[in-house]
Amino acid sequence: MAEVVVIGAGTAGAAVALLCAERGMEVLCLERNALDSAGAHWVNDVDPRAFDEAGIARPGDGECLHQLHAMTVVAGFGPHRVVAHGLELCEVDMTALVDRLQSLGRAAGARFMSNVEVRGLEADRLDTSEGTIRARFVVDASGLNGVRLLDLPRVPRNHLCVAAQGVYELANLGAAESFFVEHGGELGETLCFTGFEGGYSILRAGITAGGLHLLTGSIPARGYRSGKQILDDFVAEHPWIGPRLKGGARAIPIRRPYDLLARGDVASIGDAACQVFPAHGSGIGAGLIAARMLADALAEGKGPEGYGVRWQRAHGGRFAAYDVFRRVSEDFSLEQLETLIESEIMDPASVSFGLQQSLPSLSPKEMLKKARNAVRAMPLALTLGAMSAKMAAVLALYKAYPSDPARLERWSGLVSLLFGDPRDIRRGN
Repeated sequence: MAEVVVIGAGTAGAAVALLCAERGMEVLCLERNALDSAGAHWVNDVDPRAFDEAGIARPGDGECLHQLHAMTVVAGFGPHRVVAHGLELCEVDMTALVDRLQSLGRAAGARFMSNVEVRGLEADRLDTSEGTIRARFVVDASGLNGVRLLDLPRVPRNHLCVAAQGVYELANLGAAESFFVEHGGELGETLCFTGFEGGYSILRAGITAGGLHLLTGSIPARGYRSGKQILDDFVAEHPWIGPRLKGGARAIPIRRPYDLLARGDVASIGDAACQVFPAHGSGIGAGLIAARMLADALAEGKGPEGYGVRWQRAHGGRFAAYDVFRRVSEDFSLEQLETLIESEIMDPASVSFGLQQSLPSLSPKEMLKKARNAVRAMPLALTLGAMSAKMAAVLALYKAYPSDPARLERWSGLVSLLFGDPRDIRRGN
């Protein structure tokens, strides 16, 4: 009988296995594919401070492909733009990160098994393709469409971003430079075009020593091209882009985190828990931090439910508040985005806060300036005011996330009222 069985050996799962093993627990990690196929296979922006908070060393050379310190966000394809400086983001090769976490996990004593399908859980017994495996604690890190041990609602298509990423050779450096200059940038800068396929769409381009990095995303359920279609079309339209070196595409949950992260001796983490930052669909840092919180809770005898309470109170409110923002902003037209930039409501500071997954922190002087600028953006400012009020209510509600499981159903009902969604938690699930 293993003390902890982790289902899924991607970023979040491998991090849980590592951190639990480092705390002296007997850990078995099961992966349905080959271990080198686990997790994402592209390049992802991660705030290096997430590694610090998780207690895992920051990525080194070969894993962090580029340090991102500034980004130009463009409404459509110009000319309106906002330049955010002072960013601290690593463009991380996810294949290299997962390999490192798995290797560190093995060194700490965790066991990893590949090509194992988990079919279900009954009491402390996991039914798998390799037979019955007993576990004291079970962690579901199997992703968006995994084993779903907590039996929570599937993520609706309108809360899924389909993203794609690729690193490409440059076939014509001069033509690439002309493209960046034409759109108000230069080589070495990162341009992020947004709002051309609905308010949530992006096409991000940056050139590093390793080649051209492209990232795209949208919500196809709203009638737009998927991130993969956007990426493929862009590459086909620009002959200065050469062969692809690496990349991939996948659906990402962008709804608020599930109201329930743990029940009894079972916990969920990462995409399986919808621990993804809704404003731009990044969940790597959140999964690492959640892995640390879960490992600590198990080591301290707080159990999976202790982890769930701790994560929701510390991070759930911020993620849910940005889900409010996401649901409003995905309806923005290109003209409304231009108005936000012209009125300086969307300014470098607000862009930086969102990119680094933090809540805005404004001085009284800055708040007064925002209020004055809002007058220039009527009636859009009224929409933003109502959004801000709802975000504040969400933050207050998550600070009171109940530690008593008997109160969770009522709490979930209040959250569903604020968001207008069906409840995550109903009697009997």
